[in-house]
Amino acid sequence: MQTYLVGGAVRDSLLGYPFSEKDWVVVGATPEQMAALGFTSVGKDFPVFLHPETKEEHALARTERKTAPGYTGFAFHCAPDVSLEEDLQRRDLTINAIAMTETGDLIDPYGGAGDIARKQLRHVSAAFAEDPVRILRVARFAARYHHLDFQVAPETRQLMQQMVKEGEADHLVAERVWKEMSRALGEKHPEVFIQTLRDCGALARLMPELDALFGVPQTPKHHPEIDTGVHSLMCLTQASRLTEQVAVRFAALMHDLGKALTPPEQWPRHIGHEALGIAPVKALCARLTVPNDCRDLALLCAEFHLLVHRAEELRPARIQQLFVQTDAYRRPERFAQLLLACEADARGRTGFEHRPYPQADYLTGALAAANRVDIKALLAQGHQGAQLGEQIEREKVNAIAHYKSQAQQLRNADND
Repeated sequence: MQTYLVGGAVRDSLLGYPFSEKDWVVVGATPEQMAALGFTSVGKDFPVFLHPETKEEHALARTERKTAPGYTGFAFHCAPDVSLEEDLQRRDLTINAIAMTETGDLIDPYGGAGDIARKQLRHVSAAFAEDPVRILRVARFAARYHHLDFQVAPETRQLMQQMVKEGEADHLVAERVWKEMSRALGEKHPEVFIQTLRDCGALARLMPELDALFGVPQTPKHHPEIDTGVHSLMCLTQASRLTEQVAVRFAALMHDLGKALTPPEQWPRHIGHEALGIAPVKALCARLTVPNDCRDLALLCAEFHLLVHRAEELRPARIQQLFVQTDAYRRPERFAQLLLACEADARGRTGFEHRPYPQADYLTGALAAANRVDIKALLAQGHQGAQLGEQIEREKVNAIAHYKSQAQQLRNADND
């Protein structure tokens, strides 16, 4: 029985990249032997065990055989005579098919270390095409290591395109798509995940609402990049610079889906795209089982991003209405997320990447002013029921108006 460190821990140690989990493969052992050593079985499809002390996963060496379409259509074979090389051959990329002995020696039968040096994401074997999840994984690794200049190998990109054409991507389960996407959204360059999916044709199958934005023009004055799909990726880039929050990044990516529904004869204008965007955001989120927090923020951003951009022009009563519509009083943290997503939208344009976004501070200040309305004092004055609600509304509008006046005076003083 021999134990080898495999997968991400080996890959990232060679890259000098941080990692937190270690996975091990065990060659020459049976489930009974593992149990006798105190390991706990946790595998459903094939034998995986937790170490009695470290709780790290130890999987028995295995081979696999394709039995049906999709990523679940596999039969696994585990036996003491399955070699380490056979186990590594079933892995997706060469950089993930490197093993390390307990003494630190590398076992690299498929050239993964060389591909790390060449900064290539290359599939191990033709068996790659049997599992559509690998399309998502390659796109995620492309996003994760983009800042290290990694690229998808041409032959792997071609294979991914062929898989999409043959319908393998159509068998992906929604939960698995979101799992990979959410992880990719947390990387330094999540826009590369989307672009990689688009390059192989998978984006049109998995997120047609987003793919439809590419090729849709916008007014050059406000969007020098012109293409709405390009703008959406630029917004995602800016969101990733502003925050690590997946919900904000997702909202920035989804905010303009309504522009794909603008009749071409109205291009490059997109009047009413905010309302048009609600249905495709809901459809995409329902299909991919997107968590409620990400879905709800994306819907708010789609509907209200233009109002947020125009914040300093809005009348106090309209600002108060915006706060009510976005539930800003009860959900101030989510409102702050909305402002971040809108800032990413404003900066996600060619030449606007470093433009200040005073609207965020302005609305934050206005909300704070409205929150200072003393409801207990209004109750003490005898207001109650519907009358109390109306009076609170008036007081909040007045507070926002006062804040607006002060903000204008400060701007005028700065200009002087």
